[in-house]
Amino acid sequence: MPPLIEISGVTKTYFVGGGSLDVLKGVALRIEAGEFVAIMGPSGSGKSTLMQILGLLDRPSSGSYRLLGLDVSRLSDDEGAALRSRTIGFVFQMFNLLARTSAQDNVGLPMLYTGEPGRARRAAEVLREVGLGDRLDHAPNQLSGGQQQRVAIARALINRPRLIFADEPTGNLASAQAEEILGRLIDLNRSGITVVMVTHEPDIAAYAKRIIKLKDGVIVCDEANPSPRGGHGQSAARQAEVLAQAPAIRELSGEELIEHVRSALGAIRANKLRSALSMLGILIGVTAVIAMLAVGKGAQKSVETQLSGLGSNLIMLFPVSPRTAGGPRGAQGSFSRLTLDDAVMIARAHPGIARTAGEVSGSVQVVFGDKNVNTNLTGAMPEYEQMRNSTPFYGRFFTAEDDESMARVAVLGPTVATNLFGDQDPVGRSINIEHIKFRVIGVLTRKGSSGFRDQDDVIIIPLKTAMKRVLGRQYLSVVSIEAASPDDTDAVIAAVRSVMRKRHRLPDYKDDDFMLRNMAEIQAALSGTSKIFSLLLGIVAAISLIVGGIGIMNIMLVSVSERTREIGLRKAIGATRRAVLIQFLIEAAALSTCGGLMGILLGMAIAFGLSTWAGWAAIVTPQSLVLAFFFSAGVGILFGFWPARKASLLSPIEALRYE
Repeated sequence: MPPLIEISGVTKTYFVGGGSLDVLKGVALRIEAGEFVAIMGPSGSGKSTLMQILGLLDRPSSGSYRLLGLDVSRLSDDEGAALRSRTIGFVFQMFNLLARTSAQDNVGLPMLYTGEPGRARRAAEVLREVGLGDRLDHAPNQLSGGQQQRVAIARALINRPRLIFADEPTGNLASAQAEEILGRLIDLNRSGITVVMVTHEPDIAAYAKRIIKLKDGVIVCDEANPSPRGGHGQSAARQAEVLAQAPAIRELSGEELIEHVRSALGAIRANKLRSALSMLGILIGVTAVIAMLAVGKGAQKSVETQLSGLGSNLIMLFPVSPRTAGGPRGAQGSFSRLTLDDAVMIARAHPGIARTAGEVSGSVQVVFGDKNVNTNLTGAMPEYEQMRNSTPFYGRFFTAEDDESMARVAVLGPTVATNLFGDQDPVGRSINIEHIKFRVIGVLTRKGSSGFRDQDDVIIIPLKTAMKRVLGRQYLSVVSIEAASPDDTDAVIAAVRSVMRKRHRLPDYKDDDFMLRNMAEIQAALSGTSKIFSLLLGIVAAISLIVGGIGIMNIMLVSVSERTREIGLRKAIGATRRAVLIQFLIEAAALSTCGGLMGILLGMAIAFGLSTWAGWAAIVTPQSLVLAFFFSAGVGILFGFWPARKASLLSPIEALRYE
């Protein structure tokens, strides 16, 4: 059978300050299964570097290394981690226990990376074996130095390793505690586990059965210890099996994922203020996203509601002063007129015209009791109701008979109804419009304000009544034309223009003395403008969210720096690069997600406040909530990736050496 460890011609060179430093110089060594070996030497002799290479924490610059017959110099970092977690246990001088983590969880950590079941049960069992069965829930700061080292030994044993490396295991312990730990190592060796111990103290090395001495990077002495202080004893017979290949790299398990989440939340709790400040950036960004999108959506909805009051497929015909060839508009001192006959002829101009209606408008004074208001008056035909989406929510609209008979009936906008009647029912009551008595027959549905004009501040009466009894007009202010469908709009405009030019006897060299406005185009333009407004608000909010993400990146870099030794420990006991990457990504995502959830709640509250107390139209949509949540989580993952990747690429030994 091959030896447990066999190295040949191993060198290790460090490049420092532009020069090179040879720490190991062609070391050759064989260690059989079941041995207890002490590696000695003065400071700088290379003994710790040799142990780190033997423990797969570092790689030699040259030479070969076979462990259990397997050439490990060719293994990837993750393959080395998988082999290390199943074969090797480490006992460090500095204990390297995770703070704020119980003894049981510290001991069970290596099993997290092997994926074997019963982690808690096995950890408790091993702690009882080292005499700490009553300290399962104690954190490292609640244990003495000797107890902490026993926890480290229990952690090294949990995966039933074939080989244990102990680096100055008694360096930080009192004499009595050192004797206890060395006794534990002797017992482990007697149970068949190979023990390799690094020390610079001869009285500690005296416990080993074989002592190897290094000086200036070469082995100067390799001899058996004829009288080890622990006694020769009898080691259990244990042969080193031959490995054909390294253990397979395990996929991420649900238990490991849960452990990473717990670790992330624990890190957040451990640094509450710093975590809160990190989440504050995301919180502000998400709050801005929710509030801005709510305001933008509300503005868009308000515009759509107001535009819907104009009707669909509408074309508006207005009179304007004519432009003569070569002269400015109005140069002849004349003004075009629109008549009821024009409206009748326009209705016959094209089969794509669904209906037409003439209108007049003006400002009037309205009196009810002791209430006196100035408002806008519109004289309209009965078709106005359908063309302008003006069906009363209460009462009725006037009819063709009302118009023909010049009935004195009125339909009030909500603003006028409120100003005149307050909470009273206006239908059936009489009002005076320019000293003429009218009966209120209906109240319109609220449409809201449009720019500087309140669409609800209006009174609508029959067209002929307005022209002959109230305003004294002979001509129309506007003719509304409704196309049967949007596809007919262009043809209808062309037909109306042709009819009006003929009726007004305009020669070819003169411009139109009327103006046609396609309301569908205006609606589309305003709707597009409101969408652009919403988009701009969203972009501004997203920028603040990105700023929050940069804050998370900064904090994660600090976290990686502070926890470098922890990263080194995790990699030493079997954590792969992917495991470390996922752990820190989860922490970054947890920070941003917590901030995002709080930001969503705050953003909804602000939107509600704007809608309730400021009177703004602010609408929070489910889509905006989902967008904000996933965007915040994505920001955490995106900006946390580089620090997490930096952590995952750390060499185990470089991380463990980090100060």
